[in-house]
Amino acid sequence: MGYVIATANMKGGVGKTTLTVNLATCLAKNYGKKVLVLDLDSQISATLSLMSPVEFAKRRKQRKTFRYLIDEIINPDPDYKLTIHDIIYPEVCKLAGLDILPGDIDLYDEFIVSEMLHNQSVALRENDFETIWNRFERVLVRDILKPVLDEYDFILLDCAPGYNLMTRSALATSNFYILPAKPEPLSVVGIQLLERRIAQLKDSHEYEAKINIQILGIVFSMSSANLLNGRYYKQVMHRVVEDFGVDKICKAQIPVDVNVAKAVDSFIPVSLLNPNSAGSKAFMQLTQELLQKL
Repeated sequence: MGYVIATANMKGGVGKTTLTVNLATCLAKNYGKKVLVLDLDSQISATLSLMSPVEFAKRRKQRKTFRYLIDEIINPDPDYKLTIHDIIYPEVCKLAGLDILPGDIDLYDEFIVSEMLHNQSVALRENDFETIWNRFERVLVRDILKPVLDEYDFILLDCAPGYNLMTRSALATSNFYILPAKPEPLSVVGIQLLERRIAQLKDSHEYEAKINIQILGIVFSMSSANLLNGRYYKQVMHRVVEDFGVDKICKAQIPVDVNVAKAVDSFIPVSLLNPNSAGSKAFMQLTQELLQKL
């Protein structure tokens, strides 16, 4: 069984998806790893970083997205015969070893989930609804991935900003998480909030099953070329070092690079589209650093 790693931050716009898809690409391209990307964000940024909107629309019409695997758990369709192996899109961007489980703009209905769990609690005569909910969020993503866990060296979970059901389930399933951030004051708040939420997640499941997720590293992406010398950068880094220790901050930082944005427009990670760019080289260094940490 390989590593399951979530990329998460309570705050949006911190380069989470770009980090996920380029880390996955570097692992497959440079290290010959078998990697699966799972897009858990209804904005489907990871999906559209690896395939065109036309291809996504085609697969969605065929019901080959993550949504339908969730539906089979919360609202089963007796006529739906596809398995996770049918839905995984292999060798995206024509890169051997890089697969994606496409996301969807509609992942699940919170009301239907609540109704299903309420019915379960009544059937089991379980008075503590929170216990039923915690059990469900702990196993949801894990059970969907179970058939393929042994087939990959790495499964990277691209989480939505905030702290919804899918993010909680992804964190409960993962061995490690990577925390992308920008060296700005509000980013520190996002980091601290996520840490607090993970501590609460571990506490809420303590009596049924231990959640052993650990932080793999905090990865900073620069929001401007002059930021390294700014007082905000120094303030943020000082606070993060105080909270986490210097060993949790990745040495590799992702620079401002227009090629990264161009790659998104081409639906191909910059690590493939322009491997000699500053952004690509930074992602290669980061991949090496994270592998050494593991």
